[in-house]
Amino acid sequence: MGTDRRYSFGADFQFRESDKPYQRVLRFLLIVLVTAFVVTVVLYSVFALAVNTDVEGRLKRENKMYEKLYPQLLPQEQLLQDVVASLQLKDNDVYQEVFHANAPAVDPINSLSFLGGNDTVPETKIVAYTAMKIETVSSGIDAVEESFRKALIRAASPSTVFPPMALPVEGISFSQVGASQGLKMNPFFRAYVQHDGLDIIISQGEPVYATADGKVSLAEQSNRGHGNRITLSHKGGYVTRYSHLSTMTVKQGQSVKKGQKIGTVGMTGSSLAPHLHYEILLGSRYLDPVAYVFGSVSPEEYTNMLYVAASTQQSMD
Repeated sequence: MGTDRRYSFGADFQFRESDKPYQRVLRFLLIVLVTAFVVTVVLYSVFALAVNTDVEGRLKRENKMYEKLYPQLLPQEQLLQDVVASLQLKDNDVYQEVFHANAPAVDPINSLSFLGGNDTVPETKIVAYTAMKIETVSSGIDAVEESFRKALIRAASPSTVFPPMALPVEGISFSQVGASQGLKMNPFFRAYVQHDGLDIIISQGEPVYATADGKVSLAEQSNRGHGNRITLSHKGGYVTRYSHLSTMTVKQGQSVKKGQKIGTVGMTGSSLAPHLHYEILLGSRYLDPVAYVFGSVSPEEYTNMLYVAASTQQSMD
């Protein structure tokens, strides 16, 4: 018994086998799906073009605002470039004044070629370096012993003139000691500048004392630099200076005794805060003041003062 087949008579006057019912259903569903997809795409495109969401509306408003601001920003950009160029010139002037050299580039590390070196050290070099350091330390011990011997002989001599070895203020601890001699960050230049004294951080108005017998060689008043400053001359060619004073109680040419009050602490001149800038010179050569204050403090306090003075990287003036 044969299968049930249906035929249709086409426009070309030919008989063809008709589609089965499920094939017609599938074709109809496919047409519906394609039509729905096309209609959806068309409707979405029309909706997107005609209607803006809140985000799209905000972005469009921002774009219009930026379009208006952009022409106004161009002159400001040029102005900023001119300001940066001017600051670079001033920076270079500061470096020329302080370091006698041109200011470094904006990006001083313009080459990383140094990273190409081998970061390992052969054991033979380590052994040789260790032996050299041991020899250096051994010879240093002999030098220290010889220095102590000479110091004791000199101290016992009646003709020896001792330098000022006292603090110019009273009642301070090592935490009040600031930068000592060396390259320190200047708070006004924001660059490392040679600092020739010892900063002692103490309240304004505190008394300042002469650290040795001497004579007032200079008592100057100024609102710049070291501000109000007293210079004392001592035996042996030693000179002490006391800067940024608020008041001065001695006059030029006056003789003073060790421990005598000569003024009060202030912040006159170029000073970041109230403090005393104390200097010691031998002739025209600056000495490190922190090395000459051990006569006023205990050995433990003096050790702490040495550490703080050496580790402080920014001066107060």
